[in-house]
Amino acid sequence: MKILVIEDEAAMQEVIRETLEKEYYVVESATDFESALDKIVSYEYDCILLDIMLPGGSGLDLLKEMKALDKASNVIIISAKDSIDDKVAGLNLGADDYLIKPFHIAELTARVKSILRRKTLQGKNELVLNNVRIQFDDRTVYIDNELLVLNRKEFDVLAYFMVNKNRLINKASLAEHVWGDFSDQADDFEFIYSQIKNLRKKLKDHNAALEIQAVYGIGYKLHVL
Repeated sequence: MKILVIEDEAAMQEVIRETLEKEYYVVESATDFESALDKIVSYEYDCILLDIMLPGGSGLDLLKEMKALDKASNVIIISAKDSIDDKVAGLNLGADDYLIKPFHIAELTARVKSILRRKTLQGKNELVLNNVRIQFDDRTVYIDNELLVLNRKEFDVLAYFMVNKNRLINKASLAEHVWGDFSDQADDFEFIYSQIKNLRKKLKDHNAALEIQAVYGIGYKLHVL
């Protein structure tokens, strides 16, 4: 799961980033209106944390841009402004939640998890396809009720494919979602190939009724056997 934190206060941004990364989310950040808009236009995110008071523009104006791009879902506004008008405006523009600073970081994490469950997993903590069950809270995978041991990125790749089981996934989208900003620095997708190769082998060795199939020249698609 990939999260964008739009926050200009460096200390707050770092605390949020460190906390969410401990939960194994891929976290990217922006510190002003223009850099945030550039990331939103260029990439897809599972959740966006949005401060209202930003250098270069209002977070509410950014939310208007996001709504025009049909990217205003899964947004949590984090703001020091305890204003009913701002809350109503933000929610009317498509934000899912509004959290007032200062807040306990555990509450923010809980709200992020709640939104991701509600929007991506229809409120559930696990996803089942044939004999494969993936549990998101404790990041475990079971095949025929037997634990499948995966490393962090293998889990993230499998989760992304299972959540998007009916979609053709291109390599760039997979790289951006699982590796975040790192993917922009890579000269090729060799790091994807090795993870998928290992994941395929583990799924096959444990008789998973799922298969990650390559689509020549484009990317991959999860095939349910």
